[in-house]
Amino acid sequence: MKKISLLSLISALSLTLSSLALADSAKSYQVTGPVLEMNDSMIAVQKGKDRWEINRDASSKVPTDLKVGDKVTITYTMTAKSVEMKPTKGAKTKAQKKE
Repeated sequence: MKKISLLSLISALSLTLSSLALADSAKSYQVTGPVLEMNDSMIAVQKGKDRWEINRDASSKVPTDLKVGDKVTITYTMTAKSVEMKPTKGAKTKAQKKE
């Protein structure tokens, strides 16, 4: 009986830890359409009237026989390249505070 409860406890702990690890990952999105263009760093697909260019790298899982015209679904995440801070309305800048 102790073996079953210990096994249950270990299983529950494992599930809890794995769900916590997944909770920190960024939300993923999908785009589906025919491939317009592709190279080692990008895949472009047509979504409606829009051209979507998605960056890719060596870790991206892409079929080796993928070619222009093939219909694909790309799963991607958004990553910030830079963040610029803007002053809020009514907030004084450092120069205005010194006056």
